Amino acid sequence: MSTPEREVEPTTGQQNETPVTEVFVNEKSAMDADEKAMADTPDGGEPTEIEKKSLRHIAENLPLSAWLVAIVELSERFTYYGMQGLFQNYVERPLDGSEGTGALGMGHQGATGLTTFFQFWCYVTPIIGAIIADQYLGKYKTIVLFCGVYMTGLLILVCTSIPGALANGAGLGGFIVAILIIGLGTGGIKSNVAPLIADQYKRKKMALSTTKKGERVIIDPALTIQRIYMIFYGCINIGSLSLLATPYMEMYIGFWSAFLLCLCMFIVGTTVLLLGRKFYVVRPPQGSIITDAFRSLWIMIKNRNMDAPKPSWQAEHRGESATVVPWDDHFIDEVKRALVACRVFAFYPIYWVVYGQFSSNFVTQAGQMKGHGIPNDLMQNFDPISIIVFIPLLETLVYPLMRRMKIPFRPITRISLGFVVASLAMVYAAIVQHLIYAAGPCYEHPMACPAAMVDGVAQGNNVHIAIQTPAYVLIGISEIFASVSGLEYAYTKAPPSMKSFVQSMYLLTNAFGSAIAEALTPAAYDPAILWMFVGVACASFLVGVVFYALFRHLNAQEDDMNALDADDYMPEAPREEERRESKN
Repeated sequence: MSTPEREVEPTTGQQNETPVTEVFVNEKSAMDADEKAMADTPDGGEPTEIEKKSLRHIAENLPLSAWLVAIVELSERFTYYGMQGLFQNYVERPLDGSEGTGALGMGHQGATGLTTFFQFWCYVTPIIGAIIADQYLGKYKTIVLFCGVYMTGLLILVCTSIPGALANGAGLGGFIVAILIIGLGTGGIKSNVAPLIADQYKRKKMALSTTKKGERVIIDPALTIQRIYMIFYGCINIGSLSLLATPYMEMYIGFWSAFLLCLCMFIVGTTVLLLGRKFYVVRPPQGSIITDAFRSLWIMIKNRNMDAPKPSWQAEHRGESATVVPWDDHFIDEVKRALVACRVFAFYPIYWVVYGQFSSNFVTQAGQMKGHGIPNDLMQNFDPISIIVFIPLLETLVYPLMRRMKIPFRPITRISLGFVVASLAMVYAAIVQHLIYAAGPCYEHPMACPAAMVDGVAQGNNVHIAIQTPAYVLIGISEIFASVSGLEYAYTKAPPSMKSFVQSMYLLTNAFGSAIAEALTPAAYDPAILWMFVGVACASFLVGVVFYALFRHLNAQEDDMNALDADDYMPEAPREEERRESKN
């Protein structure tokens, strides 16, 4: 287990402060011997190309600090899914209980519109958190800041969901204010916690090693990052099992009690974050790094050449008129690698349209069937349960077996498979919807005919709610391939100084997916929604096929792109030297 690294405070760039170059030199000299050894590939030296192809690749175990970050994410996702999973009922159904437990009574389309907007907002705000982290505060301090914002929104949600507040008309206004503030908080956390957990692992280069059984193997940092994000995603879904409790609290006590539980759990996670500070590897922000990245992109566009921002290219092609730039050639290689990731991410919105169905239209679909005592929003738990079951199976059995058999399963392949499995989930959902319409008593208009009323409460058609389970399971499996691989790709392809920003670009695709889903809201009515499911299924399948055809060549470049981080590039130092030269 590696020793924690102390935090280095960011510099302001003023003349009377320690030069940035010296800060980085001091930081490197302060590294403990075992940390430096790990970064330098100590075990058995760096493998040759022949050894890379012939020896088995393995992943390392996670350091303690990575587990602490995972616990923080677990508590945040417990809070997020525990409340967000109730929003459809909270907004759709009326307070009088005529359709089951509800609060705002805005109907199916109104509920789908507001919950989809909340998802959209939650995935736009990561950009704000990323810029604050990468340029000003660093990941850790930014997470702490937005935890405070998040708790403020939760407190408003709890207070305005109390029965007295709902009866006096505070529900809708309080809900809108709460989701705006909570969305800002979760975005600021989400863009930083995913790269923070991977920052806890310090090895950058492959290393030869020998197992206890005497087998020579290669310690592969890429596989360790893959393992980190598998465990990270598993913790996310353990947290999302809060939906095992909150629907029953909603049904038997009230929405306010479920939202209060979420607030209490979030306070626990924030406490762990604060108390565990000394264990974290905390890297300083890099000043104007994002500004420099956009400036380099403009030079690429203007010159129609991706190498144009490189100082070497400027010197060769511009001579004395070369543009003075505050970076080196390696930084431009990193920006180009980040652009590859962003191209890959461009296909994700269609996937997120499918993913978003499980907390919106799937909840309504479950309410159209016979519940047999099961709350309709409880069914969502089969998504995280499937992930919790399949992640260990893949990580301990399937993936190691594929590596032993020398069968590559690179990120692009995994993402493509995720798209296809997601399309199967929507096909199954369409079949379930057809079965609902084929059953009585209300057929194509569930819960909307007099025969559906039992003791003053509308009941669904004569289809058992459990039949919906495979749709959630298929979405969960698709997440393991598409969503986990996306997190991994966003981290490994981002420049070291722009991890949060590139992560926010990946999360932004979820916002675009929510925007597409928002545009589909007019089709969220019976019986048209069946054909919406069919259309989304076809779109996800086609995108998966096209995605693989366009990007499968990147699988062969995976190791080379990941190796760029191993050069220990520190962009602040060249900027400081450039300033000194310009002064002279």
